[in-house]
Amino acid sequence: MKLIKYYEDPQSLHIGTEEMRCYYVPQAAGEGKAARRLSGCEWKFAYYSCPEDVPEGFFLPERQEELDAEGVATLYVPSCWQMHGYDQKQYTNVRYPFPYDPPYVPDENPCGAYRKTFFLNAEESSKRQFLYFEGVDSCFYVWVNGQFVGYSQVSHSPSEFEISEYSREGANLLAVLVLKWCDGSYLEDQDKFRFSGIFRDVSLLVRPKNFIRDFTVTTPICLEEQTAEVRVVLNGVDGRCPLQLQLLTEEGKVLGEQTGEATSGKEFVFAVSNPKLWNAEEPYLYQLLFKTPEESIHQEVGIREICVEKGVVLLNGKPITFRGVNRHDSHPVTGATVTKEDVMKDLTLMKAFNINAIRTSHYPNAPWFPQLCSRYGFYVISESDVESHGVTKLLGGGADINYGLLAQDERFTESYVDRTKRNVIRDKNQSSVLIWSLGNESGYGKSFEEAGRWAREYDPTRLVHYEGARWETLGHVNDTSMLDLESRMYASTEWIDEYFAAEGEKKPFIQCEFVHAMGNGPGDIEEYWQQVYRYDGFTGGFVWEWCDHATFEGETCEGKARYYYGGDNGEFPHDGNFCMDGLVYPDRSPHTGLYEWKNVVRPVRAEWLGEGKLRLRNTLDFTSLQDFVIISYEVKRFGEVLAEGILEDVKAEPHESVEICLPLEQVLGEDCYLKLLYTQKKDTALVAAGHELGFDQIPLFEEMDVVANSRIEAAGKDSVDKDSVDDIHIQETQRTYLISCERGDKEGFSYCFSKRTGLFQSIQKNGTNCLVTPMEWSVFRAPTDNDRKIVEQWREAGYDRNTVKVYSTSVEKKPEAVVIRTELSLGAVYLQNFLRIWAEWTIAADGELTLSLHAQRNEEFPFLPRFGLSFGIAGNSQNSVSYYGYGPRENYQDKHRSCWIDAFESTVGQMHEDYIRPQENGNRHHCSRMQVGNLLAFSAQPFDFTVSEYDVKELTQKTHNFELEKSGHLFVHLDYKQSGVGSNSCGPELKEQYRLDEAEWDWKIALRFH
Repeated sequence: MKLIKYYEDPQSLHIGTEEMRCYYVPQAAGEGKAARRLSGCEWKFAYYSCPEDVPEGFFLPERQEELDAEGVATLYVPSCWQMHGYDQKQYTNVRYPFPYDPPYVPDENPCGAYRKTFFLNAEESSKRQFLYFEGVDSCFYVWVNGQFVGYSQVSHSPSEFEISEYSREGANLLAVLVLKWCDGSYLEDQDKFRFSGIFRDVSLLVRPKNFIRDFTVTTPICLEEQTAEVRVVLNGVDGRCPLQLQLLTEEGKVLGEQTGEATSGKEFVFAVSNPKLWNAEEPYLYQLLFKTPEESIHQEVGIREICVEKGVVLLNGKPITFRGVNRHDSHPVTGATVTKEDVMKDLTLMKAFNINAIRTSHYPNAPWFPQLCSRYGFYVISESDVESHGVTKLLGGGADINYGLLAQDERFTESYVDRTKRNVIRDKNQSSVLIWSLGNESGYGKSFEEAGRWAREYDPTRLVHYEGARWETLGHVNDTSMLDLESRMYASTEWIDEYFAAEGEKKPFIQCEFVHAMGNGPGDIEEYWQQVYRYDGFTGGFVWEWCDHATFEGETCEGKARYYYGGDNGEFPHDGNFCMDGLVYPDRSPHTGLYEWKNVVRPVRAEWLGEGKLRLRNTLDFTSLQDFVIISYEVKRFGEVLAEGILEDVKAEPHESVEICLPLEQVLGEDCYLKLLYTQKKDTALVAAGHELGFDQIPLFEEMDVVANSRIEAAGKDSVDKDSVDDIHIQETQRTYLISCERGDKEGFSYCFSKRTGLFQSIQKNGTNCLVTPMEWSVFRAPTDNDRKIVEQWREAGYDRNTVKVYSTSVEKKPEAVVIRTELSLGAVYLQNFLRIWAEWTIAADGELTLSLHAQRNEEFPFLPRFGLSFGIAGNSQNSVSYYGYGPRENYQDKHRSCWIDAFESTVGQMHEDYIRPQENGNRHHCSRMQVGNLLAFSAQPFDFTVSEYDVKELTQKTHNFELEKSGHLFVHLDYKQSGVGSNSCGPELKEQYRLDEAEWDWKIALRFH
């Protein structure tokens, strides 16, 4: 069919639409309904590769029988047509999925033709009717009963059409043609799966001839006098009508009532004494009720005020901290279509994990989303539907050259400003929204300056944000005077220190994206949070991001979920698994990174002052400690509880500290740890009393790299076998030493030591083979997502293909042990050696092995992923694993804030973290002992270890977890150290203190096989 090409005309954004208004759902007076969802399966749907293929007049009533006879599918609305087998699923981050030629889009522009019949009774047809589309991607044309109603774009914002002149009593035909791309698609280049269709609800609103269309609620506060006002301005009234306006408490008590004629521009003011102020910790909502003769509107109101004073963000006069996440509307089965039940699952999890803020990335989330955030207590940065970072990938360009191409293109100025207007006007009455964001990653220019000025003038009660203002390109001199915050993505802690050290006034600093939570990570949260507490102007940040994005593609025959990411559908361009970067899996199961985040942002922080004194800091912004938290404690030594109790009546106001004394004189000493557990005192709307909010663990001794001998004793055996080594025999060949011992009814052993590797290639105890695979020197790990940059250096250094060169070996039989000494190096083909090792193996009379070594690293090489031993032993996922170190979940030297040192029991299967793209996982840090199968390892020097059914090669080569094949045995890694995981998939490089980059080191570890 032939269309007027509004979709390639940036000056024709909305044809036949109503002016934007705040979001609400009107209710009819009496028993009738003013709003009717048109959602459901009754929509007829046909997919076409381009508009020209759509049958002429598909929207005409007289053509319906003919079209139906040709066989037309039905499609549930709302939905994304790619999730129902039409078109191609595609994930792309920065690159546009079509040629760059604004405002034009490809002629092969897939589209979906929707048809639905709805009915109006006599009363409804005598009133005014409106179609309210909550979200359609990317643009759409609307017909009713064969007549053109209008056109609109901006995928994530509502479009409303009055259809009164086109409708009739009885059956009515609604036809909608949705195009995959339009000129607005250049501004909707968000990092996500690209979906199309009517993906949010459609409603039919039946309203009286005269009604309130739009209104604005503000809540100025006088903190000194403890008073507030609820001001209501009627921005738009169609006609005139009597109005009764009531303000009620959350419990339903009427605080005030006003009546009068509703006319555009009229203002109503309610005075409130001793108001209960809204915040995320105590989200108290007053109720506004608009009543006209034929309908009513209900609006929840949180009385609150946000401002900036002296570089600090204040809510109700108090500094606040955003413990936030970035969130897309996403679901593995329905794509961009989400229900309130889906969102409530997200919000409930967020509350349980101490999250108090959400940035809607990178568009307004569902229109009822901020309502739920107001009700349950979340601060929201509401972001306009803008992202155009695809310009940075143009040939001959780059972010520092052409980031502002579209932002400075006057053809698109109206589009940019329109998207901010639609965002602000829709959500202006939602208490949860504290900050307007002009968009994301789109450079800067006149368009953003005009949008920012409009937002500040239209709504001076909120802050304005836009991180992209830092890009100054194409000769444009940026004006950022309308922006209230200094925003950065993934700024390093060093940059933040420099920012706050600089002279002069400065804006509050916010990390709108940081600690990139991709795969095994993030590993650098604590350092940032130390800065949040150090600098009053650092108002917190938003983790990228909340949820892994993937599409569910059924299950394997073993019942394993199959999740697909970029490239799995053969699309181009794509960005692989870069969409798998959340704190939760697609099904909302928590990543270990979410536990890490939870404890870093815990509501209490403890500091040991010595001599039984403890300082407790309340990190909440509005709630007293004694009203919200129960604090219990225990002291343990090697897993044994020495003391425990509850701290009664701990009082600390928000941001304040209190010092208390603990009766611990009898339990202070080596290897004693004090653990403080913080649990929720009372029920809240989403989280029940007794929920664990976080913990602190404090050593009651001086922790050192080498721990007390008592920890070795705790490894198991109380005394070493004192048998003589006289009956140990040594046989030497050109390649091996065979160390053997037979003692009749006593346990014998036979160890084969390779002169080619400097390690044991077989170990037999009492006739049983203890090694399934020989020992190897281990320096490489299956790259984590956060290793994606450094791994190229590791591969260039040959860490993934290292070979061993042994320079010398010797064996000596001493009275108490057999000692094997070896000197060797590790290197790779065509490269120089990167590690020199002098190792000494001691074989005790009872067969216990002790490795002592000195290593020197070639400092021309990059830091090592790990260093240690690896080998295979018999076992499977059911094998128990016990250890003393950080647990109970995976942890690393920079990712252990959700763990504590204790004695733990687990299984091999439970220790595997099943990342959708396989990678290094399951490590346990700072351990003094571990036992699995026939192996016991222990040391006075804390070590790291992993036990897995998958070797490094399997975890490296397989691209999805459902492809992993178990080896049939267990791979053990015993590491002197393993480098941290960081968040360098998008964030800064791994901090130096978490790298294995020492010039030289000594390591000692003991092994017992049985």
